[in-house]
Amino acid sequence: MEYEHELTMGSLFDGIGGFPLAAVRNGITPVWASEIEPFPIKVTKHHFPNMAHVGDITKLDGSLLPPVDIICGGSPCQDSVLPARAAVWAQGVPAFSDTRSGS
Repeated sequence: MEYEHELTMGSLFDGIGGFPLAAVRNGITPVWASEIEPFPIKVTKHHFPNMAHVGDITKLDGSLLPPVDIICGGSPCQDSVLPARAAVWAQGVPAFSDTRSGS
C-alpha cells in the first residue's frame, strides 16, 4: 500500500521509545513524544535526535502540537501506577483529538 505522504507518529507515555523504534523500522517518522521521566527521555533523545520531546501530557494542548497520522501510547510499567495512568489517559487523550487537523 502506498501513501500520498510520509506517515508520521506521536507517542504518549513514550518510555524509552519502543513505539518510535517500531515506527522507523516500518517507514513511519516519529515527530514528537510525551514523557516525564528523565532517563527514558535521555535514551530517546540519543536514538531519535530529531523527535521533539513535548513533556507532561497533562500540560499539553494537542492543537499546538504538529499534526501526526498516528498517536500511540505506552502502558504503565508498574502495577502501582495503573490507576494514575488510567486517569491521565481519560483526561489527556481527548486533548489530542485536534492534532490530526492541527486545529
